[in-house]
Amino acid sequence: MEIAFGKLTDDRHEIVVRDREGPDVRLPPRPTGPSLPHDLVHAVVESALGIDDGFWGATARGATFEGFERIEPGRHRRSGLKVLRRGGDAVMAAELCVNWAYRVWRGLPTEGRGTGRPPLSPDRVALTTAPLDAAAARWKGVPEGGELVWRWGADGR
Repeated sequence: MEIAFGKLTDDRHEIVVRDREGPDVRLPPRPTGPSLPHDLVHAVVESALGIDDGFWGATARGATFEGFERIEPGRHRRSGLKVLRRGGDAVMAAELCVNWAYRVWRGLPTEGRGTGRPPLSPDRVALTTAPLDAAAARWKGVPEGGELVWRWGADGR
């Protein structure tokens, strides 16, 4: 599966996902955030940790997530919802891991009110640091109007 993160003006990005089970989809423009697109962080951390059943693994298997639109018009297919129903718990577990790794990488608080129990050991978090640094450098090097292409299952593994 190929994930193209397009860098737009005004600190925004869009995503196009090709070559997955199910139709190609896109995520319309949205704010990028303080350093990287959130869904790029998912690709980096899930790849670094070998998480195959998280957000991008489910997407590769044809899952349908809110906000994604089919690129080619066609009949609505409910199979993407079935994929998500079967793997929803794993996707949520991956979300916690990704958010924790990103939080540590950004130097945000990891102790105190509202942080909860760490979903990752320090050794597992350490596996994500260099890949996040590399992705941040790649994203920074993308000019407005350009794109960073992530090949799920190939990049970061």
